Amino acid sequence: MTDTAIEASALTKRYGRRHTALRDCSFRLPTGRVCAVVGPNGAGKSTLLALAAGLERPTDGTLTVLGTSPAEARARIAYVAQSKPLYPQLTVAETLRLGAELNPGRWDAAVAERVASGGGLDRTARIRTLSGGQRTRVALALALGKRAELLLLDEPMADLDPLARHQLMGTLMAEAAEHGTTVVMSSHILGELADACDHLLLVSEGGIRLGGGIDDLVTAHALVTGVRPATDLAPHTVVESRATGRGLTALIRPEGPVGDDWDVQEPSLEELLLAHLRVPDAPALLTPGTTAAPSAVTS
Repeated sequence: MTDTAIEASALTKRYGRRHTALRDCSFRLPTGRVCAVVGPNGAGKSTLLALAAGLERPTDGTLTVLGTSPAEARARIAYVAQSKPLYPQLTVAETLRLGAELNPGRWDAAVAERVASGGGLDRTARIRTLSGGQRTRVALALALGKRAELLLLDEPMADLDPLARHQLMGTLMAEAAEHGTTVVMSSHILGELADACDHLLLVSEGGIRLGGGIDDLVTAHALVTGVRPATDLAPHTVVESRATGRGLTALIRPEGPVGDDWDVQEPSLEELLLAHLRVPDAPALLTPGTTAAPSAVTS
């Protein structure tokens, strides 16, 4: 057993000579967390999940999953890619039966059936006849039925309508909580992440910009407003500042008390993420417990 789900040290992934998807990423994700991986398109989110799933190999650096290499941990991992690859000629029932046969001793048929049937799916329907949202439901049924220790989900809810998204997210969170499953989920839906996730990795331009518990990251920042010049914030780490009317609004990481001339509020998760995305050269922050150890097992 290990208390670390994923650990990366100087992790780098290049495709050819010109494209670097991930660059010198170091972080640690404790087990039992529900982690949101967020960032703009092309930031490296999908590459990070594929590396953790053992479908890609790092160019440089190291990566461990559940205390070992991704390849050795594969039986304990469930991965749902954006494309939701399934065998198009199989029926829903045949797909679930295949999941049971490929995961002997681990398969939870009751969970898989419950997730698959929740959308009123015809079990005799072939995968190729299903809508994108229905294929997502089958893919998630396979992932949850595997009863994995680590769930890696790449934009899992993107093609679902709001009601189905809410229902499946609730099922996913309930199953994870009951079994202590670690969930790593990339998404662009910031509002849902705040309710569902307790941990965050912000990936931008191939690097980890923010990492840690969501509450810790939010409380490490302050949103300040005042009519003072930006130079008055010099003792603090300024992530972003912008003029608002005749005053100034800034997201900062306080280094001690903020003067009485400033109105100080706690930022929302969305305000925090958007500020860091708008200013990609702002100093990165990994909270205690999220920093990778000096060395890790080679992937």
